[in-house]
Amino acid sequence: MSNRTCTLGWLMLGLWVATLALAGWFFVTGWTTKGSDGRTEILLAPMERDQILAEMRQLLKAVDGVVRGLGEAQPNLQQAETAARAVGMNMAADTNPAIMAKLPLPFKQMGMSIHKDMDALADAIVQKETSQQILQRLSSMTARCTTCHDIYRFGVDR
Repeated sequence: MSNRTCTLGWLMLGLWVATLALAGWFFVTGWTTKGSDGRTEILLAPMERDQILAEMRQLLKAVDGVVRGLGEAQPNLQQAETAARAVGMNMAADTNPAIMAKLPLPFKQMGMSIHKDMDALADAIVQKETSQQILQRLSSMTARCTTCHDIYRFGVDR
């Protein structure tokens, strides 16, 4: 093997490693900057931002559906279970991979844990856990929501 071929091979290997390192860095950090209020600002295209905010509204409506279902004189467990199941992992499966690539890893982890826990909440409702147990589960989830909102905000990538 000639010196030129060997050098070219090492150069290609170096570029491949650098590309993987850069992709890994973006997977962990996402497209972010420091926000004016001290939170991490996630930079998204306007349509991507709208999609994420719509998903968050659906999650909030699901929480409302669970609370309303449990809050009735005769708790409507079917309503509560349906509300929770609607925003479980099946909902997360529809997320655009291009958007996921822009989100920082801790944000993705918190979001996926909420979807997973909504499925677990729906299962707990079906298994007839008490209203107090269900509300404790819900409280754990909303604590993660508020933590995430304290850490992150969305901005528009120009």
